[in-house]
Amino acid sequence: MTTQNIETRFNQLADDLSENGYGIIESFLSDEEVKDILSVLDRYQEAGDLKRAGIGQAENHQVDRSQRGDLIRWIEPEKAKDPTQVYLDRMRELMQFINRTCFLSLKDFEFHYTLYPVGTFYKRHLDQFKQDDHRKLSVICYLNFDWSEADGGQLRMYKPVGADEQAIDVLPVAGRMVCFRSDLLEHEVLPTAKERKSLTGWLRDQLLDVPF
Repeated sequence: MTTQNIETRFNQLADDLSENGYGIIESFLSDEEVKDILSVLDRYQEAGDLKRAGIGQAENHQVDRSQRGDLIRWIEPEKAKDPTQVYLDRMRELMQFINRTCFLSLKDFEFHYTLYPVGTFYKRHLDQFKQDDHRKLSVICYLNFDWSEADGGQLRMYKPVGADEQAIDVLPVAGRMVCFRSDLLEHEVLPTAKERKSLTGWLRDQLLDVPF
């Protein structure tokens, strides 16, 4: 994306976040960038370096396959491979832009590679912990080519509308980036009929103080 194109897309995203609590940028990563990141994720998968994801935080952390079935590998920014650094650099640009326009005082991010095996899902939840409110924005960028409705794996967000709510489904199409408020939108991942891959993470208003 050109600098002008990025600025335009980031502007729209900021407006959508303010108005709706979420926004989507198509082709946030090019097909070539997605393929390069997939090559990194695939190597981790082949080496058995993806681990079962858990729920909860600190002493409440536990692996519960009835709630979520994805495999993850945390990304250490200073050790990230070049294809992933492209994505992290773009995230830094996004953080700076949001800080200028939305005044969120974002200071850091945390991301992991994510793989949902066939038949897995993630039940409805909120990303912000009760004891830790430093995750401000959730960000997901999808890495799946040739994806259709029949393949499942949709991100389903629940947007509050007065006393009711609106369900919004997003297909995990390669290069598509979804950003939403971590404190506002409960969401889930519907059962997937194919392996579903993404970069998943959060923009924070506090520096991470624990190693991965």
